[in-house]
Amino acid sequence: MLSEESVVEKIKSYEGITEKVAGEKDELSVFSRGDKICLVVEKGTNPLRIELRCDYKLSKLLQERYESVMESRSLGKNGIEIICSGQLSEEELLDLIRHAYEVSA
Repeated sequence: MLSEESVVEKIKSYEGITEKVAGEKDELSVFSRGDKICLVVEKGTNPLRIELRCDYKLSKLLQERYESVMESRSLGKNGIEIICSGQLSEEELLDLIRHAYEVSA
């Protein structure tokens, strides 16, 4: 299963990513590309919860297929929230992180 550290390491490996801390208790790590948020990590959650920018059609498909995927609270219809409980493989999650980076251009 993908760890919080692995997610953060992966998104930071892409060019032009900035990070800021947000939330009432600084519980969110928000990663942006330019002025667009591409990934939000809820720190310290178990299972890990992440929000990703996502193509609308892909978002709907994933939400229909997996109960652990829902519309993003931060990004609305422009993103998905994933509870990393094992329904999606590590490889699929890493692909979605790359996708979030790409659609944030």
